[in-house]
Amino acid sequence: MAAKPIVQEAIKYLRNIQQRNGFLNAFVRVSPEQAVTAQAIAASQKFETGKSISPLNGSTFAIKDNICTKDMVTSCSSLMLADFIPEYDSAVVAKLRDAGAIIIGKTNMDEFGMGSHSTTGLHGPVKNPNSSKLSVYSAGGSSGGSAAAVAGSLCFGALGSDTGGSVRLPASYCGVVGFKPSYGLLSRQGVIAYANSLDTVGILARDVHSAQLVFDCLNEYDPADPSSLDGHSRRKIQDHVAFPKPAANQSCRWNFGVPVDYNVVEISPQVKKAWISTLAILRDLGHNIKPVNMPSTRHAFGPHILAISKPANGISPSLQLVVAARERGFGKEVRRRILLGSYSLTSEAMENYFIHAQRIRRRIKEEFDGIFSSPNPLGPTQGSHLDPGASVDFLISPVSISSAPNLEEVTKVDASGVDGYINDVFTVPASMAGLPAISIPVHGAGGLPIGLQVTAQYGDEKNLFEVATLIESLLEVDTRST
Repeated sequence: MAAKPIVQEAIKYLRNIQQRNGFLNAFVRVSPEQAVTAQAIAASQKFETGKSISPLNGSTFAIKDNICTKDMVTSCSSLMLADFIPEYDSAVVAKLRDAGAIIIGKTNMDEFGMGSHSTTGLHGPVKNPNSSKLSVYSAGGSSGGSAAAVAGSLCFGALGSDTGGSVRLPASYCGVVGFKPSYGLLSRQGVIAYANSLDTVGILARDVHSAQLVFDCLNEYDPADPSSLDGHSRRKIQDHVAFPKPAANQSCRWNFGVPVDYNVVEISPQVKKAWISTLAILRDLGHNIKPVNMPSTRHAFGPHILAISKPANGISPSLQLVVAARERGFGKEVRRRILLGSYSLTSEAMENYFIHAQRIRRRIKEEFDGIFSSPNPLGPTQGSHLDPGASVDFLISPVSISSAPNLEEVTKVDASGVDGYINDVFTVPASMAGLPAISIPVHGAGGLPIGLQVTAQYGDEKNLFEVATLIESLLEVDTRST
């Protein structure tokens, strides 16, 4: 971005927020115009230094309200943290600032990330930018505010968090790109934890290239985050992806796996059509489409519910007393998941639920490693495939069983309990295995966008972005005319 338009672009986004956020409810806090202008001027001045400038310099970002910002309240959309102003920036926000990015505000979400439609938080539900006054649709959750902000042209890009689909599902519903990286690549320092073994910082953007630019900016070891991959592990990943893949030696023909276990009866006709049409386009270009069996992913739903119902696991007995005394500070969904997580760890339930869930999670990881053509760079040496003939480079599936549902209807479903979790059925397996996955929007004939998910082997972000860019370009040409 040239120096002069940076300030104008930032002010334009502020004006868009003023005009549209009253309906969308995507932002819960917006930086004052004076602060935004100061950031934009600082970004403009970087052009005068003659030094190397980040591609993100002058770009405007929204930050999910569970990611710490030193100059703004970080509430997790909860009454419990309604006045919490962190004394520091999270690592990912600090990197964006160092790159010259402009932080324009904090986005709405489900309380503590617990929800699939951004309806459970303190600030009220987020509305999908594809809504009208007559038909209001879900923006997805829990990063619905970030997705709506990007889709509604309220910012250049946004950060969210993804525990079981919380970036990819909103991206699918709102019609933007949503990327979840391999677990451990992006620092979680300063991100208020939900499920430590699943949480990742995710990226929402209008296109794949923009998402990749943000990822490249943030992808660095952070000694302050115990889950961050160290330099040795990152070098192993780089050595692995630098080695030519078989598909790359065959005129860039890729092997795409289609999980037959994902072809459930609940998939809407529009989603199934988008899935099949995309596979047909890839096949016609000479890529290989292979059915793959992943039986353990059918059981991922139960273990994931337990994993995301464990916010009480690390709470000391003394702090539990405080939590009990301040119960009114938590919403209904948060209380429900704390109770479920606490019960799963009691001596009576530990073996039946928690230990069993860990076994299923291990099998899911083994199944993914068994179908990818490349071994997990941080795993044991490659073993035998579940089906040697079905070895694939990527998996392609829907993100959700449908396009964005009616907001009023899902609010009723969310209140009913477990039924509200079904939206994550296609996104949970990649989270359980820590794999990178990206949601790419399809703009079909139904009017509402549909997201297709591409999943890659652990650490294979480079090739995932390459294939996502290919699919994005094909869908842009083909599906807009359907």
